[in-house]
Amino acid sequence: MSLEKVRISKQGRDQLITLKRRTGIENWNILCRWAFCLSLSDPTPPRKHAITLEGGVEMTWRTFGGEYEDIYLVLLKERCKQDGYEIDEETLTQQFRFHIHRGISHLVGTSDMRSVDNLIKLVS
Repeated sequence: MSLEKVRISKQGRDQLITLKRRTGIENWNILCRWAFCLSLSDPTPPRKHAITLEGGVEMTWRTFGGEYEDIYLVLLKERCKQDGYEIDEETLTQQFRFHIHRGISHLVGTSDMRSVDNLIKLVS
């Protein structure tokens, strides 16, 4: 396991397709950044569950984070500390995956998520 590759499940991919259609945001990485930050804003730890990655989406960590990749990594590490987890590569990868999937599910489950404006309202 490694944070070099960001892997999203088939269900997550399908949800991202829905979000792309609803919001007009074309890039997976932008939607995943919003999803990650939305999940981090939830004070509860994400639920641990098996995530099947076959048939999903894959991007590099650099593509996910862009010029702010270091900031996203610091945010993930701080959240892991806050939730009482070790800061090792396996834990970071697992927790990142849980946060991304929780965030995507929250975004797609928001009934008025029909535009970028709705996305901004959700986080402000």
